Amino acid sequence: MDKAAAIKRIKELRALINYHNRRYYQLDAPEISDVEYDRLMKELIELEERFPQIDVSESPSQRVGAAPLDKFSTISHLTPMLSLANAFSEQDILDFDERIKRFLGTDEKIAFVVEPKLDGTAVNLIYEKGAFTVGATRGDGTVGEDVTQNLRTIDSIPLRMKKSKDSPMPERIEIRGEVYIEIDSFKKLNKRRLKEGEQPFANPRNAAAGSLRQLDSKITARRPLEIFCYGIGLVAGKTFKRHWDVLQTLSRWGFMVNPHVKQAKDIHECIEYYHHIDKIRAELPYEIDGVVIKVDDIEIQERLGAVSRSPRWAIACKFAATQATTIIEKIEVQVGRTGVLTPVAIMKPVRVGGVTVSRATLHNMDEIEKKDIRIGDTVIIQRAGDVIPEVVKVIVSTGNRPEREFVMPDTCPDPGCRSKVVRLEGEKAYRCINIACPAQIREHIAHFASRGGMDIEGLGDKLVAQLVDTKLIRDPADIYFLKKENLLNLERMAERSATNLLAAIEQSKTPPLEKFLYALGIRHVGEHMARVLARSFKTLEVLMTATEDDLLAIRDIGPEVASSITGFFGEQSNRKVIEKFRKAGVKPVEKSHPKDARLAGKSFVFTGTLGRLTRNEAKEIVESLGASATESVTKTTDYVVAGESPGSKIEKARASGIKIIDEKEFLKLTGRK
Repeated sequence: MDKAAAIKRIKELRALINYHNRRYYQLDAPEISDVEYDRLMKELIELEERFPQIDVSESPSQRVGAAPLDKFSTISHLTPMLSLANAFSEQDILDFDERIKRFLGTDEKIAFVVEPKLDGTAVNLIYEKGAFTVGATRGDGTVGEDVTQNLRTIDSIPLRMKKSKDSPMPERIEIRGEVYIEIDSFKKLNKRRLKEGEQPFANPRNAAAGSLRQLDSKITARRPLEIFCYGIGLVAGKTFKRHWDVLQTLSRWGFMVNPHVKQAKDIHECIEYYHHIDKIRAELPYEIDGVVIKVDDIEIQERLGAVSRSPRWAIACKFAATQATTIIEKIEVQVGRTGVLTPVAIMKPVRVGGVTVSRATLHNMDEIEKKDIRIGDTVIIQRAGDVIPEVVKVIVSTGNRPEREFVMPDTCPDPGCRSKVVRLEGEKAYRCINIACPAQIREHIAHFASRGGMDIEGLGDKLVAQLVDTKLIRDPADIYFLKKENLLNLERMAERSATNLLAAIEQSKTPPLEKFLYALGIRHVGEHMARVLARSFKTLEVLMTATEDDLLAIRDIGPEVASSITGFFGEQSNRKVIEKFRKAGVKPVEKSHPKDARLAGKSFVFTGTLGRLTRNEAKEIVESLGASATESVTKTTDYVVAGESPGSKIEKARASGIKIIDEKEFLKLTGRK
């Protein structure tokens, strides 16, 4: 076969395989057997190998996996992947509807789109001129991991969007979806892992997330991953009026959309749908933990905007947590990084929501007394929000109750501490107030090295415990003074592991300031607050000298948070640890001040398709000049930059009297003409 004939046959095979992929994964109506499908794929792969000069980047043969990646890089989402606020009852759903109407100043019915909430892992897919180019995990909502190679192995993700006469492909689009594994496929996967001597996955969600984060995409290709697409982010060259239209268009373009998605004319139909899906939940082939309700009208979505990290126009309605009955065998007390003592029930193992549970939090002593929980009790437990196991109530039978009432210890339960335990006035919590408590140090260092903090790969809880117990480290800064000879004396620490850990520690020396602040473990400073502080103060030195008044001047910071931050940096022992970080060469990356701040304080919104610039390039320009780029038009917006086919944002800008400029004016304004 010559090259011309090979090209012709390869095109035929690719078209045929893509057709059968659609029949199998999207329509659930296969026309050929697995054997015949495999024969077609084998022929395609052999031809592509015989003629390597033919481009294979969009071939269905590329789903078999590529060479292992050295390490995942990160990708900034073009628009944020926001999380959803939760509802747990009919009243919560009604309150959601009421909040929307109150915000909009209307009593008219709001139309919604409702869909099952899959228990999987969220991803962001970017298509350029119809071709799949980049895919990432949700990450922190702003930045995710580049898992493009792994996503390419999922057969239900089109490598190229299907053409549609009614819906021309946009120049560029972000498509959001949930990657999951069906229950039966999950069971088969675990059987195979057990047969091969590997640990089974705890649940389908963990299996899906773990499969997506494989460094070798050939491993991912062997996992039964699937996807349902539920929305979009940035779209260049096309506009939508309703979310329902988005879903229908995604389906026409070849994406899997959940068949149970429906329109609801008002909130009462949403509640009916919520109960319907709850009833059929056990019949579905995949795990769900609730339903999602979204405002259908996209213009109303834009008017509603977002609060913190959640949109005002959508909510996740969780089902009542799955419950089970078991026996409390004993109660242990854990010490957290702030010294708080948390009682934990150790129970006879029981299956709850597809997971074997043997531990459940009892929160605090007040909760134990309120529920009258005793060692030996038969109790009902649940996974709150299908995640955290907790004891709901004691089952009091006609027989005698156990007499072994639990009492909080007078001294710290950590054998290396045994300091006095106190209960401060006005607090529910009991605390160990010894700052040298080994348990607190272990928890604090584990938090510092965690993924959300300094992300030191290989420095997990067990290794941290060894390092603290052998007194090799006493605070997080000591991590950066570890030597290979120290590590090689530890249990199960080979030379290669020690070398890799030291390399990971070295690599973590220049973290983003927000990551470093979160890692420090300042009370009330989570990931969101760490970003706020980094954005507002730019450098660690400036933040350390900030007064409570300086902090209170920032939106999102209240008196309790301000007091906690100033108290932390005012503590001499904390300042000594920070000085140790400096001596070790740890330098948080400071956000540079723009040299040209001609647009300082101004806010820009972009709508439509720009000609000379991409949306990201335009945003980088305004940020380099001291301005900000946001997604929604608000009263604080100074300019709306309109490209071709602008969306409803331009109408809102006109109605609000906000200045509208085109790309040419924008380039002139920013000195890029």
